[in-house]
Parts: sequence; structure tokens; C-alpha cells
Amino acid sequence: MKHQTIYFKNAPRIIATSSIAGTKECEGFIGRYVETALDDDMFGESTFEKAECKMLSHVIHGAIENAGLDRHEIDMIVSGDLLNQIISASFAARDFSVPFLGVYGACSTMAESLAVSAAFLDGGHCEKVVAATGSHFASAERQYRYPLELGTTRPPQSQWTVTAAGASLLAREGNGVKVTAATLGKVVDYGITDVNNMGAAMAPPIGKIEPRCELLWNY
Repeated sequence: MKHQTIYFKNAPRIIATSSIAGTKECEGFIGRYVETALDDDMFGESTFEKAECKMLSHVIHGAIENAGLDRHEIDMIVSGDLLNQIISASFAARDFSVPFLGVYGACSTMAESLAVSAAFLDGGHCEKVVAATGSHFASAERQYRYPLELGTTRPPQSQWTVTAAGASLLAREGNGVKVTAATLGKVVDYGITDVNNMGAAMAPPIGKIEPRCELLWNY
């Protein structure tokens, strides 16, 4: 590692992806790029948490299918979510019967999943790995703020957690975007004490992204 960045000598490739998003998320221009657009945020389930888990399972299966592979050809799943004990990722991985690494990085979980997956592939420990993450607005409200059932007034600066899931299938060989490096961040306390104002805590690191980060992905 040099200056927080890991450079992958045998740059793995993202050979397939899959995505799913809720009704609000698909209203804007991002909706045209989503593989599966939901017309029901419950995804046919009885609870928000079950819907979140189903979305994650859906995209993991979708990435494998889009790559023309079978689940038994996958060496590992690296995934996480926003709930306690990353239960959505854990229950989703249960359905695939392959080695599983659960990660938790809040908004950085997908980047963390990709970095860990690429490291295993670059080191020759795996041939094909699925990196995935997902979240649901309503389950996140229950987890971090106030359950929707309480009818609590949300402060104007509060965040809106995405109802969506995404998965990328990485391989040591194949066609697709190369993952050439991963830059790991540091924990820095900016003294933000308002628990409802996540934007204030996120803004400083976003503003300090260095140009080299643009070189992490190339064809």
C-alpha cells in the first residue's frame, strides 16, 4: 500500500452487474439506468426488512445470470447493508451456499465490497466474486431515526436513504471495466454533533477527493 492506495497488479474486471431501485429513486434520470425498477417498494413482501433482503438476493442472482454463470461457479460473495448484524446480506447469502464475507461501511459499503473482492482476486485466492450491497428507506428510518409508524416530523436537512440494491460480478479474467486500485479513507472527527445532519459529516471528505481517484477505473 502506498499513500492509502492499493494497486492491483492483476487488475480484476467487472464482467457483469445488476441493479434494482424503488419508485422514488426511479423518478429521476437515474431510473433509465436501473435494470429492475420497482412499482412497489415492498417488493411483494410483508416487511421492509424482507423487501430489502429480497432486493439484495435479486441483484446477486441477476449479476450471476447476466454473466452467464451458475451460482456454483462463484467463489465468494462480499456484501453488506445498513441493518444490525447486516442481516439482509447474511440472509441473502444463505440462499447461495457459497463462502460469504459480510462488510459494513454505511454509505461506503459497495466501495468496500469492491475493494475486498478485488484484493482476493488480485491475490489469486478466487476466480469469481460477487460484490453487493443494498438498503431500504423505511428499514433505515427504523434503524437510525424514527419508525415511520410513529408519524414523526422529519427535519428539513435529514437524509433520504435509498431503496435499492446493486451487485457486481468480478473475475480475474474477462471483458469489462478493470479495477486497478482502491484508496482507503481515514477516520477524521470534524466535530459534527447533530445526529440528524449526516450531510455535514459527509461533505468534507467528498470535497477532498484527490484527482488520483479518477484513475481507479479504466477499460
